[in-house]
Amino acid sequence: MRNFKLIFCFAFGVVILNACKDSPERSIETEPISFTKEGELSLSKAKTDSVLAKLNIEIADNDYETETGLMYRNSMEDNQGMLFIFPNEAMHSFYMKNTEFPLDLIFIKSDMSVASLQENAEAFNENSLSSKVPVQYVLEVNAGLVEKWTLQIGDKIDFTKE
Repeated sequence: MRNFKLIFCFAFGVVILNACKDSPERSIETEPISFTKEGELSLSKAKTDSVLAKLNIEIADNDYETETGLMYRNSMEDNQGMLFIFPNEAMHSFYMKNTEFPLDLIFIKSDMSVASLQENAEAFNENSLSSKVPVQYVLEVNAGLVEKWTLQIGDKIDFTKE
């Protein structure tokens, strides 16, 4: 009986060790998420009303879209952006978890003026990126565009939904 217990324990240990061996990582194949134009947005200088840029935008205005944002995408064209629309002005924070490319975040007040900027947010970085002041909208665009457009606090946006 004692030998049976030893053999059983040994066999059980071998099974457990084999089950814990490193197995090749499995990857989950997903369909690429493509851009879907849901509106148009323009950015203008506050003092001169001169247009800095015109963009096609996707709109995130529900919980799922707001939480997912541009995650799991590998790029976006320079004439595209994602506009997050919140029900009212409040402090908002974003992070770049599962976002595969760097972004500029443009935080916008309810009067459509730029309230604060977060340039060159690093891909996959999970640090919180705060609006610093209450805002109602956030526009995400490719990193480097805020500098290219010379966008500043106080500049304006205007958008239409399709």
